Amino acid sequence: MGGAPDRPAVTPALTRDDLAVDPLDAARLLLGCELAADTGDGEVRVRIVEVEAYRGQDDPGSHCFRGRTPRNDVMWGPAGHLYVYFVYGMHFCANVVALDDGRPGAVLLRAGELLSDPGPAHLRRPTARGRDADLAKGPARLCALLGLGRDHNRTDVLDPSAPVRLSRGRPVPDEAVRTGPRVGVAAGQQRPWRLWVEGSRAVTPYKAGRARPDGPDW
Repeated sequence: MGGAPDRPAVTPALTRDDLAVDPLDAARLLLGCELAADTGDGEVRVRIVEVEAYRGQDDPGSHCFRGRTPRNDVMWGPAGHLYVYFVYGMHFCANVVALDDGRPGAVLLRAGELLSDPGPAHLRRPTARGRDADLAKGPARLCALLGLGRDHNRTDVLDPSAPVRLSRGRPVPDEAVRTGPRVGVAAGQQRPWRLWVEGSRAVTPYKAGRARPDGPDW
């Protein structure tokens, strides 16, 4: 008799323990993962293709470099929550918190490739002019596409009932991962803690950071 028919492999869910690691390890894990958000135009889902790792008080580019504050409190854990902040008085950026037990760290979500129906996505980002690769190219565009704002700060993206959900996606092989300096920061810029998927058109071009009088600017 023949054996049982082959069944598709079940992708294991992301767990808090998976993300409660050094931010550099969490950044590598997040490449290829999928982020889905419920928006007023329908669900929008992207594959993460570019990230940046930030630690805590040993990282001058981090919002936690000078200690714990009401603004950065979520970065101190638990892992798997969003840290969303407003920057330059214009747009939002989103991070996935890493580490745990009061040790601060997070991974900035820099870019994503659209996986869901492009119709709702282009309604949200009409300036992309039909180019899917530009829809979530950069942290501000990514947040705009997914509708992320202050109300999403502290969202548990590992909760399947949350308005923003993180899950495993197609794994990215090591040979397709590139690393380089962080973008848009002055302090700690040269640390090669930006990771991206080689060949993705959604990855942002490199631009050196500029010093700002109020310190870290990511």
